Amino acid sequence: MKLLSLNTGRASAMDIDGRSVLTGIRKTPRGGAVALATLGLEGDEQADPSVHGGLSKAVYAYPSEHYEFWQTVRAQAQVAAWGQVLPPGSLGENLTLSGLLEKDAFIGDTLRFAGGVELLVSEPRFPCFKFNAVMGFNKAAKLMAQSLWCGFYLAVKIPGELAAGETFELLPGPRELSIPELFRARMKG
Repeated sequence: MKLLSLNTGRASAMDIDGRSVLTGIRKTPRGGAVALATLGLEGDEQADPSVHGGLSKAVYAYPSEHYEFWQTVRAQAQVAAWGQVLPPGSLGENLTLSGLLEKDAFIGDTLRFAGGVELLVSEPRFPCFKFNAVMGFNKAAKLMAQSLWCGFYLAVKIPGELAAGETFELLPGPRELSIPELFRARMKG
């Protein structure tokens, strides 16, 4: 398993349905090592701390394996920039991972990175209207809910530095509730 890209972004205004909305969803890849503290990565911001950020949602991870799907549905929706390849961070994630899908991640599992950082799987990401806007079509959040390809939030167990290219291992926790199970249960409620 590998950290393909480490992505951060500052909160900025985005025009959504004719109004200016502050969002931190736009993430771009960072080179080199980036400091990670208990509240997240250096240089990263969240616009709405009631739903993003904090101790249990300090870092958001998304599997790279789903990027081809999003590229295809954007093309079918004829998004203005549909021909362009989605760069890492396009789904708002801090960590673009390879080798760990939602179905294999359980609440309480730990991701231990080669450099010593440890992150605890805490909960799924629930998409909102900002996800639709950044993807460029209004059914993006619905597709995320249907596919259960939501990614997951991580709490910081052991801070340090992270860099793209690092490998990590999955240390199983209690394995009682998977990311898709919790996502499905909360989306129904």
